[in-house]
Amino acid sequence: MSLLSVRGLRKSFGSNVVLDGFDLEVSAGECVVLIGASGSGKSTLLRCVNLLETVDDGVIHLGSEDITDPRVDPDRVRSRMGMVFQAYNLFPHLSVLDNITLAPMRVHGRPRADATAAARAILERVGLADKASVRPDELSGGQQQRVAIARALVNSPELMLLDEVTSALDPELVGEVLDLLISLKAEGMTMVLATHEMAFAKQVADRVCFLHGGAIHEEGPPAALLGAPSRERTRAFLSRFVGL
Repeated sequence: MSLLSVRGLRKSFGSNVVLDGFDLEVSAGECVVLIGASGSGKSTLLRCVNLLETVDDGVIHLGSEDITDPRVDPDRVRSRMGMVFQAYNLFPHLSVLDNITLAPMRVHGRPRADATAAARAILERVGLADKASVRPDELSGGQQQRVAIARALVNSPELMLLDEVTSALDPELVGEVLDLLISLKAEGMTMVLATHEMAFAKQVADRVCFLHGGAIHEEGPPAALLGAPSRERTRAFLSRFVGL
């Protein structure tokens, strides 16, 4: 059974239909990368899955639970997922450790000692154990994004949603974030990741989905879709990146 199942998802903003009968199945342990032009619906899809947007129609299942049921508690559902944005969204006045423990304590009611122990374990996992007491502005962009990923991991999510997580980074810092995502994939983490960086997609994805017209226009393994797409619209999009 799929860990994430999106069926017939529709989302519009006024007269602008962004997702139009969108379908996606993601198996446990799979890394699915979303590509497509700006405005193709990548970020909107992730925000709908994380219940940051209200869907107009369609159903999203996380495991066996219909998370689009209006009776669902969004905070409880979000505790099953981790979401990381292009902007790090770290609180500049708090230490790295306090940034990571804030939501577990305030939103999920975890005792401070428990939240702190979990945060330190996650910082060790992402290679930043020695940065627990510093503030975000003392870190590089790559380190800040790894803290943002650590914050998303602290509740042991079943699913990670990552929206353009390397777009704000200098090129030399992309590698450290990519290495972290590759290690998470090796540990069995299920991920759905939106990106414009094709080399990044090729290295981390099990499957790449090209979004166009509010739906998945073409999908396949990264080597096949990025190297020899079968549809003209996909080839036209990728020609800007890989010279097809």
